[in-house]
Amino acid sequence: MDAYDIFKKLTKGLTFKQRVLGLSNADQSVKQILKKEIDVKKEELSDHDSESEISNIEDNGDFQDVKSGESSKEEENNSDEDLQLLEGVTASKKSKQKKEKKTKLSPEELKKKINLEEENRFRNEYGIKAVGRHITSAIKDFDDLVTRYNVSVDMVGTIKKCGYEEPTPIQRQALPALLEGRQIVATAPTGSGKTAAFLVPLLHCLGTPAGGPRALVLCPTRELAHQIYREALRLSVSTQLRCSVIKSVKSSKVKERESTIRKSDLIISTPNRLCYLLNREDVNISLQKVQWLIIDEADKMFEGSEEEVDTFRQQLGVVLASLDVQRRIALFSATHTPSLAKWARRHLRGLIVLTVGHRNAAATTVQQELLFCGNESGKLIAFRQLVQKGLKPPVLVFVQSKERAKQLFKELLYDGINVDVIHADRTQAQRDRVVRSFRVGRIWVLICTELMGRGIDFRGVNLVVNYDFPPSAIAYIHRVGRAGRAGQKGRAVTFFTRDDVVNLRSIASVMKQSGCEVPEYMLSIKQDSNSRKRLLKKAPHRDKISTVLEKPNKRKLEKHVEDTKNAGETDLVKNSKNEKFRRLSKNNKSPKKGLKKSDMGKTNNIKKKKRKSLKPV
Repeated sequence: MDAYDIFKKLTKGLTFKQRVLGLSNADQSVKQILKKEIDVKKEELSDHDSESEISNIEDNGDFQDVKSGESSKEEENNSDEDLQLLEGVTASKKSKQKKEKKTKLSPEELKKKINLEEENRFRNEYGIKAVGRHITSAIKDFDDLVTRYNVSVDMVGTIKKCGYEEPTPIQRQALPALLEGRQIVATAPTGSGKTAAFLVPLLHCLGTPAGGPRALVLCPTRELAHQIYREALRLSVSTQLRCSVIKSVKSSKVKERESTIRKSDLIISTPNRLCYLLNREDVNISLQKVQWLIIDEADKMFEGSEEEVDTFRQQLGVVLASLDVQRRIALFSATHTPSLAKWARRHLRGLIVLTVGHRNAAATTVQQELLFCGNESGKLIAFRQLVQKGLKPPVLVFVQSKERAKQLFKELLYDGINVDVIHADRTQAQRDRVVRSFRVGRIWVLICTELMGRGIDFRGVNLVVNYDFPPSAIAYIHRVGRAGRAGQKGRAVTFFTRDDVVNLRSIASVMKQSGCEVPEYMLSIKQDSNSRKRLLKKAPHRDKISTVLEKPNKRKLEKHVEDTKNAGETDLVKNSKNEKFRRLSKNNKSPKKGLKKSDMGKTNNIKKKKRKSLKPV
């Protein structure tokens, strides 16, 4: 007997909890080897029946091995006696029968599994996708806020009075997550109720006034900040909390803004204005008590890199440095970008990523169209044709720059349409007046830039016209999202020319994803990544929007340096017919003061006679 046989006999019937190094599936290999040896011994015994051979086998100890192999099954099934390996060391025999898998669960585990499957079915029904650990269960009605999170009945009644009869998909999942103090990144279509999804938990968590800001909401534009402020005032009627928005930060009103911030519980602002106040030495504002930071339109905030100067991302870094380390952050947007996701994974602990519907897709309630106009002059004709067919106001028209907005406004001003324009060059009072008039209905068509494409809620917008092609698919989603809000239907028409083929495929794929019909050739256009990146940094050059025939400017020839040196100075002749300029001599730069008009005429006659005498006969 060799060492392997001894090891085999000593370890028969034992199971090792830890896997032996260098061996895989040791139990199965040992069983197979034992069976082969038993079969071989039986054949040898059948061939050789002599007592001498049997005795030789018994002397070598192999016969005992055969007998033990034959009776091993009976011994293991019938006896559970301990096997003594050495003195003082015993091992119990275990049956080699396969262990049956536990198919039955305990009542508690079964109940948890059923509840989890029910929650997943409910999320799939409303198109909610949640990624993270220990995800909170969604609410089915606003009354669940009272039973599960002790939200006051008055606040729930205020929510219903504001027009929210039942929770929207993003509100069903975001409300419980924020009420439990989880940090989230929420992506939902435009007009899906994201503002109320973060304002209601904030107002409940703040409770009673405590003096000093405890919640901060940042957004990219002033118009969006005022819109959130109006919504916060409506939802906070049943509470005693004070909400404020940072308005103009002129030097004369800095102290006034400082006092309002100190008295407020909830602050709504743009990053630029807040950074301006934080960087001033004569302003003493502390944000250490801030518990929640909400960033609306977060994808716009994280555009560009941290190294760039005067960007939203750099301003956001200044604000984050002034907050406490234990603050919680929630990001809301209609589109999801890689830079946003990367920052959230790096800085937010216990993150939950919420997505409603298809990511980076336009609203399904908007009927989207693409209209080819040939060139820039064809766009104005196409828009006037839309007016002739009949426009159902209010209408939003997007252009790429404020200069083009002014040009289009001049063209449409005398077409019998109540039209106005809003852009960055207009004062804050003018912009507020235009927005107010558009909401009331005094303005039918509003021409705007990318300024109004983010978050502004104009209820009842029936038509959005992309006069200039959007620079990216994300910009297109936000523009189109101004129509079809709160479940209403809308329409979006996008003009494109031969110069806009670069981004045509990306926008056509967004339209197809939202359920619109798109020609197949648009989806097969080759894309040039370099030209797309160039368009994101700088808008393309477009012809002027005008129907007035203008005289072309003559090309001015560059003057040589030698001519400019030799050229004499000129002086205006006051008594001449057309006030022409006259070249003066280098020595006499001005006419002699001592000469009279009559003397000057005599000298001129003498010069003329001299010139005539010099002519050849």
